Amino acid sequence: MEGQQRSKNQILYLLKTRGDKSAIALAEELHLSPMAVRQHLQALQSEGLVSYREEKRPLGRPVKLWRLTDRAAAIFPDSHADLMVDLLQSVEAVFGAPGLEKLIAERSQRQIQAYTEKISDAEDWRSRVYAIARLRTREGYMAEAIELPERGMLLIENHCPIRAAAASCGLLCKAELEVFKTLLGATVKIERVEHILASDRRCAYRICPVETAVNQC
Repeated sequence: MEGQQRSKNQILYLLKTRGDKSAIALAEELHLSPMAVRQHLQALQSEGLVSYREEKRPLGRPVKLWRLTDRAAAIFPDSHADLMVDLLQSVEAVFGAPGLEKLIAERSQRQIQAYTEKISDAEDWRSRVYAIARLRTREGYMAEAIELPERGMLLIENHCPIRAAAASCGLLCKAELEVFKTLLGATVKIERVEHILASDRRCAYRICPVETAVNQC
C-alpha cells in the first residue's frame, strides 16, 4: 500500500510540474509499467484528483492526456489561505486601499532585502535567476529555471502557495513581478507569460538581456 501511494504521489507531482501527460509518458518517467500507471490514474480519477482530455493523432486512436483537477490543488501546500485572505480583507476594510497598498509594498521590500542577502554570491543575472528559483522552491512555489534560445531564461513557478490570497488581492501578483525586476536589475527585461490566476497551469516569467529583449520578450 505504501508503495502504491508513493507512485500515486509521484504521478501527481509530475502532472503538477510537467503538465498534461499520457499514461505511457508517465510510465517512462517513473520506470513503471503502463498498466500499473493506468491503474493508479484510475484510482486518482475516482478520488477526483485527475481527469483527462483526448488528443487526436494522425494515425490510430486518440491519446488520453491526464491532468490535475482543481480539487488536487488542495494536496499541495497553501500558506494558511483562509487566514491570509481574512487579514487582507480586514486591512482594506480598516485602512482602505492605500493601507493595503502600503502593506503589500512593505512586504515586497522585506522580500527584496531577504532575497538580496541570499543571492549576494551570484555572479550575474543568470545565476540570480537560478538562485531565486531555489529560494522560491523552499517557500513552496515548486520553482525552476530553464534556459531559452538567444540567452533568454524562463523562471517557472509550478505552484502558488498563496493562491487564495493572490486571487483575493491582485496587488500580490503585481508585487511579485516588481520584486523579480528589482532583484534581476536593469540589464534584463522580464515579463509574466503564464499566470495561474489566468487559468494557466503555472506562473512563468520570460527573462531576456536588454540587448536581445526587443526580439525575444
